[in-house]
Amino acid sequence: MAQARRADAARNADAILAAAKHLFAERGPDVPFDEVARRAGVGNATLYRHFPTRSDLLVAVYGDQVAELCRRADRRPDDRPPETALFEWLEEFVVHVASKRNLALAITETADGRRTALFNQWHATITDTAARLLAAAQASGAVRAQITGRELLALLSAVAVAGADADGARRLLTILRSGLQDPTRGDAVRPAG
Repeated sequence: MAQARRADAARNADAILAAAKHLFAERGPDVPFDEVARRAGVGNATLYRHFPTRSDLLVAVYGDQVAELCRRADRRPDDRPPETALFEWLEEFVVHVASKRNLALAITETADGRRTALFNQWHATITDTAARLLAAAQASGAVRAQITGRELLALLSAVAVAGADADGARRLLTILRSGLQDPTRGDAVRPAG
């Protein structure tokens, strides 16, 4: 009986997270809890039992999205060139930043405007993932050796914000890619259009 209750509770939590992800993507992080509960097919009491505050729900949703972004870096076939793996993941990163920025800002700034420890933890995870992919591309000679993971993420964050949306961010990433690649290689990508 206790195991059945735990399984039911886990299903409810998953349904709440899935509903919140969709609603936050559609309408932003200020969606009423009642709507999240309705979309998840649970009562308000169940939602509050799992996520007592809006911040708890926002953190769970965004933390899950950051973890998935980093896991996708490891779900790629090993037979691709390292620069392909890098730039495919970088595209996912700029789309993530462009589309999740409001959600991230809603939960990662303190009252005095500083980033929270949780934001710093997420940033470190993303930085480590980018640095690992970058190092492999650099070792293959496809990407300039002097670029650091932190520099790369700073550039990409600017691309995501300046691009204004996912399509704009992708276009700017294509332009940035030509600057990152080693110019001595004959197969360097040229900016489109």
